[in-house]
Amino acid sequence: MPAARPDRKLFALLCVVLALGTAALYWPITGHPFILYDDEQYITANPHVTTGLSWANFLWAFQNGEAANWHPLTWLSHQLDCQLFAQNAGWHHLVNLLFHVANSLLVLVFLRNVTGALWGSAIVAALFAWHPLHVESVAWASERKDVLSTFFWLLTLMAYARYAELSKVQSPKSKVYYALALLLFAGGLMSKPMVVTLPCVLLLLDFWPLERIAGCKLQVAGSNKPTCNLQPSTFNLLLEKLPFFLLAAAGSAVTYLVQTGGGAVWATPWSERLANAVIAYARYVGKLFFPGDLAIVYSHPHHWPVFTALGAAGLLLVWTWLALRGWRQHPWLAVGWLWFLGTLVPTIGIVQVGAQSMADRYTYIPSIGFFIAVVWGLAESPRLQEKRFLPLITLGVLAGCVMLTTFQIQYWQDNIRLFRRALEVSPDNYIAANCLGKAYEKTGDAAHALVCYQLAVATEPRFPQSQFNYAIALMGAGQPQAAFKHLEVAAALEPRNPDIQFDLGIYFSQHDNWTNAAACFRRALAVRPGFPPAQMQLNRLLAAHPDVK
Repeated sequence: MPAARPDRKLFALLCVVLALGTAALYWPITGHPFILYDDEQYITANPHVTTGLSWANFLWAFQNGEAANWHPLTWLSHQLDCQLFAQNAGWHHLVNLLFHVANSLLVLVFLRNVTGALWGSAIVAALFAWHPLHVESVAWASERKDVLSTFFWLLTLMAYARYAELSKVQSPKSKVYYALALLLFAGGLMSKPMVVTLPCVLLLLDFWPLERIAGCKLQVAGSNKPTCNLQPSTFNLLLEKLPFFLLAAAGSAVTYLVQTGGGAVWATPWSERLANAVIAYARYVGKLFFPGDLAIVYSHPHHWPVFTALGAAGLLLVWTWLALRGWRQHPWLAVGWLWFLGTLVPTIGIVQVGAQSMADRYTYIPSIGFFIAVVWGLAESPRLQEKRFLPLITLGVLAGCVMLTTFQIQYWQDNIRLFRRALEVSPDNYIAANCLGKAYEKTGDAAHALVCYQLAVATEPRFPQSQFNYAIALMGAGQPQAAFKHLEVAAALEPRNPDIQFDLGIYFSQHDNWTNAAACFRRALAVRPGFPPAQMQLNRLLAAHPDVK
């Protein structure tokens, strides 16, 4: 057999280093527990997941909009984990880690294939693998949707790049890869709807590095690629993406309907949403460069100072102008920056879903474009090349990422540490306060739990979960009258929550208000048919008081 080329040996070595380094860095998460934010809904307290794979659970995964999202492949992956590992959190985390390792390798392979730049591709892949902003996507079991959808995203890009290459020579195999790309994109949409922006990224790749856009004669120094005058027309490229855009539109429509029906879409004024969007963009850039004060959830202030919003918008315009002004000579800047901007659009807050102002996990795919722009930009800097600073800068940045990621992973060791950190970073964080109260409650520390729930309610009285938890804590502290007020508020804020209705019914029963108690139990059963505790209480009540309607 002929000896392997030196670049192949180096490429294989870089793959091994990347895979083993990423696995070693994140290995501590295999000893971490589930957390109290979303993990119960997605895994530990969801009977459709904990019972593993079955035909009924398979149908449920495709037919439901639980967690205000339609992502059946994510549900199926959690079901498979429970089938294999029950509720052993370490194994669930290990699967997330394996997906992250696979995604990091796919970034390296994809970029090396389409650009031919081995070291640039390796650095982007290492930044993706080791950047602390990605800890949340890997260490949080519920974020399986993040690593799974990205897995499909990267496979789609690889299939599309192969299709583009074969279509140049009109190979019949190109149609196979085109169909494969569509199928993989559908898999991504069924894992997390954030991937709806992928067709736009395919158009960016047509510009660079695939250079398929007719007439876009790039002036890239040292490039041996032919000009793209003989490539498909822009209209044909758009037409080629039509099936992808149709899939994206269908995924967007389903997601919006599910999120609206699930009450996840917040009715906030346009001015607040636009202000938060531009500020979030600026904050994401800041955290990509200086990843400090990271938290599992960042509170939404609902009102940003006008000058802060205008300043952030100004920065975005300047950065965009700098990235686009030399698009012929430096196409990677334009592609990387637009990749970053565009892939964040579904989660930037134009349609406000949930209570957070931003989230680290939302950078998982967008950061790839950002890293491409930065790495290729630095590699082309004459000053850095002449003084040979680039290797030193690269080693320093990667070492810093590894160190900060190691520290960030430690916060995920237990719930109290994780949510206490979120409150330190964001003091007015009512979601973190509520989750910290639950964490204290789980450990039997009722006093601290009560204080946390009180803080959550005082910070945001419109959050039904903290109102409900505060009410239960007040009951445990022997304050039933105060508890009843907060139960009523929780029921009014979330009338279709069966647990809240059930506890309110128990309170009415304890105070001989049989009519209201029966109404609460019936409302709980209407939302959750066959709810055993509610059915049992209603049967007892009606047997003891047959006159109650």
